[in-house]
Amino acid sequence: MRFFVRPHQIPGRLAAAAIILNSGIGKTKADEQTAAGLHGMAAGTYPFLRGQDPVAFTRLLSKGELALGAALVLPFVPSLLAGAGLTAFAAGLLGLYLRTPGMREEGSLRPTQQGIGLSKDLWLLAIGLGLVIEELRGDD
Repeated sequence: MRFFVRPHQIPGRLAAAAIILNSGIGKTKADEQTAAGLHGMAAGTYPFLRGQDPVAFTRLLSKGELALGAALVLPFVPSLLAGAGLTAFAAGLLGLYLRTPGMREEGSLRPTQQGIGLSKDLWLLAIGLGLVIEELRGDD
C-alpha cells in the first residue's frame, strides 16, 4: 500500500479528524429536537437547506463528518483530497460563524461568547488549506 500522507502532515490530519469524528459520532444519536436545532441554524445561514427534513439533514451531516474524519485518518487518502474536503467543510462552518446573528461583536470579526466555538473552526480551515497548498505546489 502506498502512503499519500507525509509524516509532518499527520499531526494536523489526526487533530482535525479527532474533532470531526467526535462530532459525527455525536450526531448519530441526535434526537428530533437536536436535529431541529442543527437544521434550523444551518438553514438560517444556507437557505437552500430549508426544504430538507431536519432528521435526514442531521443523518447526512453525521455521515459526511464520519467520511471526512476517516479520510483524514487513513494514510492512503491523498492529502490533496483530504485537504480539499476539510477546507470545504471548514468554510461551511465559518460561513455559519460569519452569517449567524449573535456570533460576532457588532461590526467586528471578534466572536461573542456564543460565537467562540464556531470561530475556533478557523484552525480546521488552516489545516485544510495547508494540505491543499502543499500538494498543489508539489513539495517533496
